[in-house]
Formats: sequence, structure tokens, C-alpha cells
Amino acid sequence: MTDAKADTAKKGGPLQGVKVIELSHIMSGPVCGMMLADMGADVIKVEKMDGDDARRFAPILSHGESASFMMLNRNKRGIALNLKTEGGKAVLRKMLASADVVTENYRKGTMEKLGLGYDTLREANPGLIYCSISGYGRTGPYADKGGFDLIAQGLSGLMSVTGEPGQAPIKAGSPIADINAGILAALGISAAYAHRLRTGQGQIVDTSLLEAGFQQMYWAAANFFASGENPPKFGSANPTSTPYQAFRTQDGWINIGAANQANYERLLQVLDAPEIADDPRFATNAGRTAHRDELVERLTAYLVRDTTQRWVERLDAVGLPVGPVLPISEAVSHPQIVAREMVVETQHPLDGPTRSIGLPIRFSETPKCTGGPAPRLGEHTSEVLAEYGFDAAHVRDLIAQGAVHALEEGAAMTT
Repeated sequence: MTDAKADTAKKGGPLQGVKVIELSHIMSGPVCGMMLADMGADVIKVEKMDGDDARRFAPILSHGESASFMMLNRNKRGIALNLKTEGGKAVLRKMLASADVVTENYRKGTMEKLGLGYDTLREANPGLIYCSISGYGRTGPYADKGGFDLIAQGLSGLMSVTGEPGQAPIKAGSPIADINAGILAALGISAAYAHRLRTGQGQIVDTSLLEAGFQQMYWAAANFFASGENPPKFGSANPTSTPYQAFRTQDGWINIGAANQANYERLLQVLDAPEIADDPRFATNAGRTAHRDELVERLTAYLVRDTTQRWVERLDAVGLPVGPVLPISEAVSHPQIVAREMVVETQHPLDGPTRSIGLPIRFSETPKCTGGPAPRLGEHTSEVLAEYGFDAAHVRDLIAQGAVHALEEGAAMTT
């Protein structure tokens, strides 16, 4: 057993023993694979011969590795196959014949054209869980279209409720449709695996960027279904409760959640603002919401008199929901983020210690598996092929045919 595989097995996790073949690239599929790997699955990432396109995303680190690629592919083993060759396809078929899960995020029909569609694969492996992450799902009038996070955020309605009133449509600062699609895929795979444990039966798990974006519309859709009107943009504010939003301070921004009457009164006590408390327009939540702009202006006039940290301390002392609006540079070192081990460090053979975001789930009996860094292109090709019965001579022949790429020991990755 190699060091990489031994490390995964040693650290366990609730999915220990589950073998996942990742044919996914860029973001949504790799997010899914990373979560499964962190929960103990043996995830083998299959890349094209020049690598996942994310390997070329900026910023590029000193030894040619992409920070984006390294973030999403931690704890996986990596091989490179040329699926345009019979040799490459034969290798993949052999791997899939004994796999528990395969993930792919190609356009509809791509896997079928390669002779690797679900109907074909399940003949050799009836228990295979086949996870498809696409732009719009495998059915419906948009099923054949490619998918992108920006387009999904717009089509799902998410951009229509994001940003300040009167502004142009704004997408979420994070690619939320891509990331959530990966999370939904991991959830679907876990459910399908539970079903297989009971029945021995595999199945297709089908999710999409559009559905991942649309799922984020729970509250906005509830308001529309109730009123028949499109909800407006409220920026950081809450459409139903006031004040519940971000406010300027002397040196930054602070989120204050004074959504109910008791918390609103606590806020005014800390601010020492009796004239606001006595204003009949702000006496009830309905009044505060109807006169939101005026109330925010009045409250801000107090809050800009002191720093974010001092307001956090005062408001926190009276039990008011409050927190600073942090840049990523401060969020990664926040004591609660650190305590929850949400930033993990791995040792990369070229770039040394590298940090990434950890698994946001805790298990009392099966600890997470952070494992090793993202693989270099073809780093584990020879190792993995040997596990599937390919001897050294056969591997050399496949390399010579251009069917696989294997990173030579001690070599630097090329992209």
C-alpha cells in the first residue's frame, strides 16, 4: 500500500472503503469529490492528458501549481488518461467495473459517445452509483446545454434578489451554484450509497447548477408564492424584520440582528438613543420595516462614532446578535474558524505547506480525513494501474501509446 493510500486508510472517516472515480473537472464535481475524500472515501481523480483546466487558473504558485486546483483537489489520488484512445478507455472501464461511485460533469451525451454511459457501465457493475452534475440536469429543454455558475445564478432568480436596491443585477461573490451543486451531489451520493447497502442496487444521481442556485431561493420563493410579487433587493437587510443588516462604523462594517422587539430595545439601550426609542414610526417591527431607510440613517449616525470591535463587545455583552463583516484575511484567522479546524494545512512536495478550507461537518465516531495535498498531474497513474492489475511493462506500453500520462519520480508537473 502506498503512502497516499495508507494515509487515507489510517485516518478513517465514515466513508472509509468507498471507492470513487472522479471524472469531474473545474469546480462542482471536484467540490463533491473533496467532501467525499474528507469523509474517508478513496477518490481517484481522472484527468485529461493536459490536466483539469483548473490547473491553469490564476494565481499560479511558484512551482507551477494553481492555487484554485490545490484548494479543491486535496486528499485525492490523481491519474491522467487519454479517453480518445482505446487504451485509455480500457483502463477506465476496468476501474469503473469495481468502483462504488463515479462522478462526471460533462455535457449530456459525452460519456455515451465514449461508450461509458450509465446503461453500459451498470452491465458490468450493477451497484455503481453514477453521479452526473450538469448545467441544467439530464431532463428538460435545457438538458443539452452547457452550464456556468454566472448563468445559473441569473436563471435561478438568485441575482434578482442580490445587491442593493436600484443596482444592476449582482451575482454572489462566491460561485454559489457551483459549490452548492457539489454539496448536493455529495448528499445524493451518500443517500444512494445507503440505498445500495440495503438493496445492492446502484443508480444515477442527477443534480445541476440551476437547481443548486434555485434551492437558495427558499425565502424569496416563499414570499413570491404568498404575495404573487417579485421580492425586491434589500442588500444585507432582511425583508421581514428591521433592523437586521450591515451598518457602517467608524472603521468598517458590523452586522446587527435586532430583528425582534427585545433585541431592538437592547440595541437602543446600548446606543443610548432615547429619541429613536420615542419615535412612533419605529415602535413596531412593521413600522421599522416601512421606514427602514430613515431608521438606518438614524442608527448609523450613532454607530459611526466608534469602532466595529468596540460595538461588537458592547452589543455582545447584552446578548444581541452581532458580528463584524470580515475580509477573508481576517476570517481565516478568526478564533472560531480556527477552533473548528476549518483551515487545514497539507504538505505539497513542490510548494510546501499549503492551506485550504476543511470539511464543514463533524462526526463523533468517525473523524474526518484531511489526508494529503492535491495530486500533481499523473502523480498516481502507475500506482493506481498497478492496483488494477496492470504490470510495469503494460503501463510503459500505455504511456508509449499516449493512452496515459504518469509523472516520473522526482519530476516537476507540466501543464
